[in-house]
Amino acid sequence: MKSLKELFRIGHGPSSSHTMAPARAAELFRARFPEAHRYEVTLYGSLAATGKGHFTDRAVEQGLAPVETAVLWKPDITLPTHPNGMEFKAFDAKGAETGSARFYSTGGGALKEEGAPDEVSECYPFGSMAEIMTFCRKKGVPLWELPRQFEPEDIQPHLNECLKRMFASIEAGLAADSVLPGGLNLARKARSVYLKARALRKDIRRTGLIAAYAYAVAEENASLGVVVTAPTCGSCGVLPAVLRYCRESRPLSNEELCRALAAAGVIGDIVKQNGSISGAEVGCQGEIGVACAMAAAAAATIFGGTMPQIEYAAEIGLEHFLGLTCDPLLGLVQVPCIERNAIAANRAVVAAEMALLSDGSHIVPFDTVIRTMLETGRDMPSLYRETSLGGLSKFTPLDRQ
Repeated sequence: MKSLKELFRIGHGPSSSHTMAPARAAELFRARFPEAHRYEVTLYGSLAATGKGHFTDRAVEQGLAPVETAVLWKPDITLPTHPNGMEFKAFDAKGAETGSARFYSTGGGALKEEGAPDEVSECYPFGSMAEIMTFCRKKGVPLWELPRQFEPEDIQPHLNECLKRMFASIEAGLAADSVLPGGLNLARKARSVYLKARALRKDIRRTGLIAAYAYAVAEENASLGVVVTAPTCGSCGVLPAVLRYCRESRPLSNEELCRALAAAGVIGDIVKQNGSISGAEVGCQGEIGVACAMAAAAAATIFGGTMPQIEYAAEIGLEHFLGLTCDPLLGLVQVPCIERNAIAANRAVVAAEMALLSDGSHIVPFDTVIRTMLETGRDMPSLYRETSLGGLSKFTPLDRQ
């Protein structure tokens, strides 16, 4: 397991895999070949299929600016290793190729270069959730304590900053009232839902408030605002919404919120290691499903859950999103992505409550759900893995205006 800094990344939306990582790949390549007269970038597979909706070409061009850059799209070709592949080439003034490199955007903003070692070394000595639980039980430490034991001291300031940015994106989203960019002419809902929810009776108010906070962050992401990957940009509204609601519904210190954030991070980290958080690889179950598991673990931590109860909350959160496809309309992180953030955030709180109503014992362990999610995603036709070629994208008419 790698550092939580690799899971919780701060950056501009709308996509960690289609925007953040390609931009970083472009910056790395430009630093390697700064004297190039011209660049050529070829996007393959899922990056090409939904790259325009995710503004991948804009991210790459900005990363290589001010040098002239040609972006080529090859959605029908998938490179080895991962569906999100891209190839960079540099040329001199005479048109001769001076260098090239292949990169893979593996989810959540992570980047892997073909033939190169991983950017970041392992930070945690765990191979499964079962190993984590055994360690915590033997050492008598809570889940949220692990980052403090295995990461450098700067992890705590990073978590504090992530929490600050999460809440800032909620405030920005609640204050905005406009149409999202991209062509769907989708109006923001966060502010309207928030204002209505405050006037509702208590049992419905919770649903509305959590939804409003999730909408706010997801809409900020869709508007290229600054968000925190949790675990991705497409699912970035789930965890902040749950943390914000918990902060409002009970007295919580910043330290307690950061502990919940740390616990959520460990859950996301083990999924990232043994499963996937890439919609292009396993569908939306790896994004929204994992976000729900992380948020459920955070809520269970805040509610005072035991280690088995927190693991059970995460298991519930992910299990009931198994098989969820990734089929965004026009390749935009808007429909059905934004609404899924609101649903998953509400479901995360329910998952935590259900886990705390039990003693934490259950038949299907979280590790099994992770493995099932990975195999389910790989068995899923590519039409339903962030290509916008099937599912809702295929059958939803867009001539309603």
